[in-house]
Amino acid sequence: MKLQTSLETLEQQDGHPLVETQYGKLQGKTLSAKGIDRTVNAFYGVPFAKPPVGSLRFAAPESPEAWSSTREATNYAPMCVQDRHMMEQLVKAVNAKIYIPEVSEDCLYLNIFTPGDRVKGEKLPVMVFIHGGGLVMGGAMMFEGSALSAYENVVVVSIQYRLGVLGFFSTGDDKAPGNYGFLDQVAALKWVQENIEDFGGDPGTVTIFGESAGGVSVSSLVVSPLAKGLFHRAIAESGVAIMPALVARSTEEVVFISKIVANISGCVGDNLVDCLKAKSEEEIQAIGAAMQMMPLPASIDGVFFPKPPEQILADKEANRVPFMTGVTNQEFGWILPSVMNITGFPGEMQIETVQEILQKFPFLGIFSSATSLLIDEYIGDKTDAAKIRTSFVDMVGDLVFVIPALKTAKYHRDSGNPTYFYEFQHRPLIFKESKPDFVNADHGDELFFVIGGPFLKSDVLFKGDSNEEEEILSKTIMKYWGNFARSGDPNGPGLKHWPQYNQDEYYLELNLEQKATKQLKAQEYKFWTEILPQRFQKLQEEKGEHIEL
Repeated sequence: MKLQTSLETLEQQDGHPLVETQYGKLQGKTLSAKGIDRTVNAFYGVPFAKPPVGSLRFAAPESPEAWSSTREATNYAPMCVQDRHMMEQLVKAVNAKIYIPEVSEDCLYLNIFTPGDRVKGEKLPVMVFIHGGGLVMGGAMMFEGSALSAYENVVVVSIQYRLGVLGFFSTGDDKAPGNYGFLDQVAALKWVQENIEDFGGDPGTVTIFGESAGGVSVSSLVVSPLAKGLFHRAIAESGVAIMPALVARSTEEVVFISKIVANISGCVGDNLVDCLKAKSEEEIQAIGAAMQMMPLPASIDGVFFPKPPEQILADKEANRVPFMTGVTNQEFGWILPSVMNITGFPGEMQIETVQEILQKFPFLGIFSSATSLLIDEYIGDKTDAAKIRTSFVDMVGDLVFVIPALKTAKYHRDSGNPTYFYEFQHRPLIFKESKPDFVNADHGDELFFVIGGPFLKSDVLFKGDSNEEEEILSKTIMKYWGNFARSGDPNGPGLKHWPQYNQDEYYLELNLEQKATKQLKAQEYKFWTEILPQRFQKLQEEKGEHIEL
């Protein structure tokens, strides 16, 4: 029955693409990208689960209800509950023109982009994108898949998941185990397995990819037994499950944060969860806003995460799939400190400012007693304020992104999985006016090229023009990602060879010219993983204390 459905896929009704799924008919719209004749059929706001409201708040998602008449799938669904103003500020900061939907608790939808010239019965690789936003903001509209689908002849899916309090609140026990946002991602991947053939996709060739918190999500799905068999390759861009802040390190941390939520909400005592379930959508939104920049991390719930992600990786129990990960060369360059509203940034900095910042954001995992060790290593005797700022940016970028990514790559390599690593190094021209001159390749900058930014002409546009070199770079990166989705190996004709991340630690520099080299930040890696723990332990012994770094 499924085969017959897939062969009848993408009929036309009044010039619009039409797909019949097991839940009902969907009518989409046809898009195009610059520089290529292939059109793309897009289906927006496709439900992959029931609305997570009422009794399904703080509960695992359930399969969606069927519909009888043809469902129009031509508009974005609402984003999951979040601070919409914060999303507007982010879009403005990245110099993009994106329609920002309203927010709603009814938000478990996905968007699908499939090549318009697909031969009937042909099964194409599927690339499922998971958006970033610190697990507190973002939406499926952040990845408009028309250019990537057209240029790489793949089916692109962009999903949404519950965020903030509704997505990750946990009491550290069975009352509210948490990780509902991750369970939504699992549900979306199950939906893809059961339905993507109707859109020309191959359920046996699914790649998950995401950036920032989306990369954390990808890396988390790779270590979760709940996601086993739901995907076959994974790309984690600028985010992995073992980075600080987004995955709790202990039950105590989860309980501590749940008490903060309780105090803010006025829900205290044994009825905390029932009290939160009774709150309105607006009240939940207000709780999230009151928490400001404090993340609501995923929890080690014994189900999605049977144990801490790093332990799963060390025990070689993660899902066995080809794995790609990487970073930009200035992860903490501008966008993140701007969003975090760091005092004095992006102005020139003094050592005292650095000390204040490191102590102001405890979720970075830096104990005050370790601050001096970090300043000694990264800043030393520098007095020039601009150089101090650069050293600070490198320090936080290494701590939060680079070192965890390298460590994760080593775990996958040692487990025998084909592993590829990159460092993205190009500053996009679109940020020429909006970002200070000292910023290199900032957090998220590679996404402009992965998404095919220079070729988009639909609902996501970027202000400012790219030049021919950037167009070539975008085609190159889409080809690497597309090859990886097809075969688990990014290499192919016309591309600079990208060696696996093996014992020699080869990686690819992604710039206007690509270059294979090895041992990214080897000295910094040794500092964070060997030298700093030793110095910290010695410091604690001298003070008669014992704290795990």
